Amino acid sequence: MPYRDRASSHAITKAVIPAAGLGTRFLPATKASPKEMLPLVDKPIIQYVVEEAVASGITEIIIVTGRGKRAIEDHFDAAVELEQSLKANGKVKLLQGLQRLNRLANICYVRQPSPKGLGDAILRAEPFLSGEPFAVLLGDDIIDARVPAIAQLIAVYERFHRPVVAVQQVPTSELRRYGVIKGRQAARNLYDVSALVEKPTPRQAPSRFGIVGRYVLTPTIFTWLRRLKPGRGGEIQLTDALSGCAATEGLYGWKLIGQRYDAGDKLGFLKATVELGLKHAELGAAFRRYLRQLPA
Repeated sequence: MPYRDRASSHAITKAVIPAAGLGTRFLPATKASPKEMLPLVDKPIIQYVVEEAVASGITEIIIVTGRGKRAIEDHFDAAVELEQSLKANGKVKLLQGLQRLNRLANICYVRQPSPKGLGDAILRAEPFLSGEPFAVLLGDDIIDARVPAIAQLIAVYERFHRPVVAVQQVPTSELRRYGVIKGRQAARNLYDVSALVEKPTPRQAPSRFGIVGRYVLTPTIFTWLRRLKPGRGGEIQLTDALSGCAATEGLYGWKLIGQRYDAGDKLGFLKATVELGLKHAELGAAFRRYLRQLPA
């Protein structure tokens, strides 16, 4: 059952998952395969993200892909020959797992012809969103939480009817990797955002709270995205559009409750593999025994 009440009058039912990046941090593994399809224990990275969205009440998902990402589409599509083979060989559990995967959500795909930034990727999804508020989940951020991460943000949106971004406190040395918020604390784990700074130096950073890969946005974001000119690397920065939202309709930052893994980073991917592997219902106990046997 989804965590959230689908009957809410302000329910968020659509989500965008940008997955068009080149995956350069994982080369050569991602030269011909999408980084989102790298196996994390027994599922590709992007399946964790899709399952989180579905568990939060999302029924329609737009995945923004690029060249070389066809494997993502194939993964969520039916595999008739494989299913027939599993059925013929009596592998019922595996067959049921594949059939559940096919029915997760109504998934459609839109192409980003060239990697022009997160802002451009989200702009590509606009025609599919029908002027509704929507969720955004980055395809390589894995968040292990009792309450799904995007469900936490949806709850904030449904209370205040403002866009909300997920934030976490990051080490000073890593601030250059994030959009960083400026604002005041409005409630426990909730911040009223007045401005954002993209990838600041420690001296430039207005706080230590960096934006991580979960957002709930309103159609206003597209007005700001269309106004932006490409910045460094020819990219349209979502952070710049969020600054416009903060100045007009308002913006909240929600400090996520849960453990986040940057699975688009090699070390983050390894951490996620170990920690999620230890929690795996079938493999966890044996994996823990193996790790304990390793030399220090």
